[in-house]
Amino acid sequence: MSDKITGAEALIRALIAENVDRVFGYPGGYIIPVFDRLYDYTDRITNVLTRHEQGAIHAAQGYARTSHRPGVVIVTSGPAATNLITGLSDAMMDSTPLVVITGQAPSAMLGTDAFQETDVMGITQPITKWSVQIRTADDVAPNIARAFHIATTGRPGPVVIDLTKDAQTALTDDVPYRPCRFIRSYIPCPDIDHDEIRRAADMINRARRPLILAGQGVTISEAEPLLTALAEKAGIPVAATLLGLSVMPSSHPLFKGMLGMHGNIGPNINTNRADLIIAVGMRFDDRVTGVVGHYAPHAEILHIDIDRSEFNKNIHATATVHADAAEALRELIPLVDKASHDEWCDSFDRHNRAEQRLVNDAATHGVNPDEPVRMGEVAFRVSQAAGDNAVLVTDVGQNQMLAARYFHFTAPRSIVTSGGLGTMGFGLPAAIGAKMGAPHRPVFLFTGDGGIQMTIQELGTIMQYATPVKIIILNNNFLGNVRQWQALFFNGRFSATPLLNPDFTALAAAYGIPGEDVASRADLDGAIGRMTAADGPYLLNVNIRPEDMVFPMTPVGKPVDYIMLNPTDVYQP
Repeated sequence: MSDKITGAEALIRALIAENVDRVFGYPGGYIIPVFDRLYDYTDRITNVLTRHEQGAIHAAQGYARTSHRPGVVIVTSGPAATNLITGLSDAMMDSTPLVVITGQAPSAMLGTDAFQETDVMGITQPITKWSVQIRTADDVAPNIARAFHIATTGRPGPVVIDLTKDAQTALTDDVPYRPCRFIRSYIPCPDIDHDEIRRAADMINRARRPLILAGQGVTISEAEPLLTALAEKAGIPVAATLLGLSVMPSSHPLFKGMLGMHGNIGPNINTNRADLIIAVGMRFDDRVTGVVGHYAPHAEILHIDIDRSEFNKNIHATATVHADAAEALRELIPLVDKASHDEWCDSFDRHNRAEQRLVNDAATHGVNPDEPVRMGEVAFRVSQAAGDNAVLVTDVGQNQMLAARYFHFTAPRSIVTSGGLGTMGFGLPAAIGAKMGAPHRPVFLFTGDGGIQMTIQELGTIMQYATPVKIIILNNNFLGNVRQWQALFFNGRFSATPLLNPDFTALAAAYGIPGEDVASRADLDGAIGRMTAADGPYLLNVNIRPEDMVFPMTPVGKPVDYIMLNPTDVYQP
């Protein structure tokens, strides 16, 4: 007869068997048995005690994005579980693998409106890959195994395990843990269809103006070298979505920049000039396409993705390859002819040189040393000082777009940001997790004065774990992105966007984090130098003029090649 262990013990042992050495958690009444067992395994698993459950799940997202391992979250029931909803939805949209464990009322009390009872299954099923409620100790280990398999295979995403308190305390047999490798009807990695690959190669070989659009699917499948090999062999320019940034070094001659609303002019203009769009691991969201009816009118569309549901959802594809990006590219490259498209590639550079002259120079190189700095200038100078191995983490808003535009990427997995959901408050906890997931890499967080105040309590987590995150607040005393839209499209009626802010450096100091205010351009370089030289965390509060805006910009409802250079001028190719 085998020995007996509690369901909580089975859970902890299962996590260890899945090579989990860090969880992000917050204890409470209906999850205490799990944390009690965790107490005996602190040499194997570190619990990062964030200051809010939303902070825990965003930190787990940051950890997953830099470590290439699933993030694990453990919280209690009721409000703790509902505080995770934003992070679950964010992770689902951005394909981030998470295993989220919530406590729940005892089985006998379910349906009685017991204290902190919440219908976690009903709430989370629409925004997760899988969710399950466990009511017996015998079901703990098998469902943990299924959860890790589902979260990390195919198109990754979050899963939720809702664990009743009696399942945590009841006994089950102490048997060896069995990882899950197969679930009937769940086929995460489809077999390659060689006819699809041959058709894709034929399309590439006959194209005269091909353009590769790279999304986060390239990063998830670790296909960056293969994407570069395809581009170099066939001489095809590459552009990236926001989450696809860093799939190629920014300096690579075939990398032409970022797509989308605030993307680079060259790729946006030439999307509508291309005769073939090769979309790899991206989903044609509205911020990339602009108005769908005018998207890539001269192009065939070749869409490569592991998730069949993305095909023809927003943009009709001429041909599809249903496969993991790395597998598809590995099969495709031998069938593609060696070629060059020099004139076509040069056209991107002409547009981007115009962008440099018309927008970027002013955005990144101020003249008067006594004036407030511009947001792009801060991003550009921090990137110069950050070194080749830095990770950029952003919040959402103007800080996100400016940092993405002017940060220089040299290595894969170098950007962590909220893409599909656009979650303000994501940045600070995500930066903590990103640093814990890649402790050997410097992590720089760009955030706004609005976004940081949504999760600013996580400065306490930085203090407790001495996490050396560099925080740059672009402070314009406004909700800057909304202000920009109000200025451009709502007659300057700044409704509910001005902010009265605290002393951020004093607040950081209260948490033991050094920092300084940057009031003018003359202060900037010295402050950045002191921040990058600091061994631990550091905060720069940079005063930005409220009128600063992000350009270029394709407004909502316009084609992707309709590009505003400033409030009054539209780019004329």
